[in-house]
This record gives sequence, C-alpha cells and structure tokens, in this order.
Amino acid sequence: MQWGYRFVSGFLFLASVIGMAFALYLEHVQGLEPCPLCVFQRVGLIGLGLISFIAFVHNPSSNVTKRVYAFLGMLSILWSAGVAARHVWLQNLPPDQVPSCGPGLDYWLDTLPLRSVFQQVLTGSGECALVDWSFLGQSLPVWSFLFFAVLVLISLWQLLRNYASAKPKAMKKK
Repeated sequence: MQWGYRFVSGFLFLASVIGMAFALYLEHVQGLEPCPLCVFQRVGLIGLGLISFIAFVHNPSSNVTKRVYAFLGMLSILWSAGVAARHVWLQNLPPDQVPSCGPGLDYWLDTLPLRSVFQQVLTGSGECALVDWSFLGQSLPVWSFLFFAVLVLISLWQLLRNYASAKPKAMKKK
C-alpha cells in the first residue's frame, strides 16, 4: 500500500492533537501541573501539529516543498524528543545531584531575557525531577519521549522517502 504524503501529514497532525489533548487532560482533569520542561515539550508538539496541518491542507505537488514541510516538522518534534530525554535524565539523577527548585516559568518569562529563560529551563529544576505520574512503571517523560521518538521516525521517513509518482503504463495497441 502506498502511504500518500497527505495521509502521513494528516496522521502526524492527528497524533499531535491527541498528544496535546492528553497533556491537557492530565493538567486540567487530573490536576498535574506541567513543569517548565513539560511546557517546552508541548511547544515542539504544537509546532509539528501546525506544520503537519499546513502540509495536509496545502498538499504540495513539488517534492522540494514536501521535504521542506517534513524537515520543519521533524525539527519541531526533535526539539520535544530532546527536551523529554533531558527530562528523563533529570528524573534519574541521584537525589543529591538534582538541581534545586527555583521560581516558576511565569516568573522567569516576566523577569529574564528569553535566552536566559531557555538556559534556566533546560538546566532543569527540582520540580522537573519529581515523578508524579507513572504508567506500567514508567514516568510521563519516558512515555513522552517514546511518543516523540515514534513521531521523529515517521517525520524522518516522510523526509527521506521517494516521492516519485508511478507513471501509468502505456496502453498497448490492438
């Protein structure tokens, strides 16, 4: 079966919507407050969703344009996967090596330049090392990383696959 460009773009968009819906469910229904690293993971997921939606609606015929959309989507979800990997690493640090808790993301955004906010968030804090949700013995950042890794692989496939369309065979003369 040939998986069309538009089908895969739609799938990536739908996966992003489902991922964000689950994150918002955990936040607003289950009461889990997202740490700064969780917020940064959402940014990449939203980016993939937006890029995939635009690619789905545009449905470009040019292979170059298809690859540009796929590359941008892959960069976006790679961001999320990288932040999730950092989050998993922080959660697995020995308790004496966990960074101390600092002020929240809102405070940093109000008082620090954007570059410093990125540095502070990616350094992590004690709140990012807490495991307050798990499923099958794995924390939410582990599951998020696995989800993002699958989306990275799909995006990479979308970027590298052959878009050459099959030419119809010439009709035989009778």
